[in-house]
Amino acid sequence: MSGLRLFSTNGGVTEAAPRLAEVEADVQDLIEAHMETMLGVRFLASEYVIDCAAGGRIDSLGLDENNAPTAIEYKRGTDASVIHQGLYYIAWLMDHKDAFRNLVRDRLGATAASQILWSAPRLICVAGDFTRYDAHAVREHWRSIDLVRYRYFGNDHIGLETVASVTGQSVAGKRARRRAAVLRPVRKQGGALADLAEAADEALLGLGDGVTRVQRKQYTAYQRLRNFACVCPPQQTKLLVYLKADPKGVDLVPGFPRDVTGLGHHGTGDLEVQLRTERDLERAQDLFRLSYAAA
Repeated sequence: MSGLRLFSTNGGVTEAAPRLAEVEADVQDLIEAHMETMLGVRFLASEYVIDCAAGGRIDSLGLDENNAPTAIEYKRGTDASVIHQGLYYIAWLMDHKDAFRNLVRDRLGATAASQILWSAPRLICVAGDFTRYDAHAVREHWRSIDLVRYRYFGNDHIGLETVASVTGQSVAGKRARRRAAVLRPVRKQGGALADLAEAADEALLGLGDGVTRVQRKQYTAYQRLRNFACVCPPQQTKLLVYLKADPKGVDLVPGFPRDVTGLGHHGTGDLEVQLRTERDLERAQDLFRLSYAAA
């Protein structure tokens, strides 16, 4: 059960009582209508019928910010079957890549279809609650899974809370290999930049228990449910970090953070932070936290 409490301060303090949806479809319809805003996932299809002997329908299909195939399953309350059901659909999806690729091409175009990140399919389970056994099972699994608890508050608000979030290959040994792969190109640049990249990696991963990392050729994404930071491969003397923090709310300093809204770049986020020294990384910590809180 979520411990979040929501209060209105309009003319006093009034608590908005949390409640579950009347029916599961209410949550699904709301999220599908605003999926990119709420989950950072581009909507592709609803109630997608899978073609196999056992049959079944995937509640929602989408493509996340890193172009990873994403299946979303919903439950009104607590249901132990939601994770197993979702993993079944992910397995089907990975065995029918052409069908998914065609769907992406039809909805988002040929470019998006050519950039699908098949190495990191995601399952997002949205439910009224989860048990501690659900959270433990997710952390032991090798797929990328997010458990998201929802609550309605009054008539005008809905809250989404990430209960557990893991990337694929989350076993400790695989984590270490992935970390080495991320930092290998940096170490070739020299000791100082390698140390800076490793420190930035630790700072971003250390912002919370639910932070996961997704490796793409053009950038490394750090996400909760949505990306909040993307680190590009190092240039000659600096690292470029793109954050989801609103540039309008940040003091822009030449050579440090700048507004790149509307400018083409790899990764997601409109605030670019240039890191050249450990001092820059220290200065960037508040921006990292601001972007993390906004994700």
